[in-house]
Amino acid sequence: MFKKLIISLSLLTLSIGAFASDTPLVLMSTTLGDIEIELNNKKAPKTVANFLQYVKSDHYNGTIFHRVIKDFMIQGGGFNKDLQRGETKAAVQNEADNGLKNDLGTIAMARTNAPHSATDQFFINTNKKNNNFLNHTSKSSRGWGYAVFGKVTKGMDIVAKIEDVKTGARG
Repeated sequence: MFKKLIISLSLLTLSIGAFASDTPLVLMSTTLGDIEIELNNKKAPKTVANFLQYVKSDHYNGTIFHRVIKDFMIQGGGFNKDLQRGETKAAVQNEADNGLKNDLGTIAMARTNAPHSATDQFFINTNKKNNNFLNHTSKSSRGWGYAVFGKVTKGMDIVAKIEDVKTGARG
């Protein structure tokens, strides 16, 4: 029997005006504790709107961090504890050219090799040195980067706990 990384996510907006604010706050409740994330609506309006649509529809409730790589990132939002995918909306335009960097504690959209393929999955950067190779360098297929749209304001200790959970190929 294998051990699964079950970090259930439940995301709630913290303020009633969150959807109109330049810096809406989202509370990510996990089985290990809460993480508060400040979104940057000014620099990544399409990405923030996309993320908040998933939050508002309860899409993230019951999802897990399915990809955890120490000193790199924790990725979640797309799978439940049985590794089943949720239904996604249309992909969002990549806003990685917004000037925000993949620094420690930032949240960015996960995607395929196609630059404009991000839907529901996101990751939190955990590299204390840098994840500069994830940043936008050009509008080419290799240079687009991964769109940062916010940062953890409380709960990096919880992010570290998630990062320390032992995982395997399927759990």
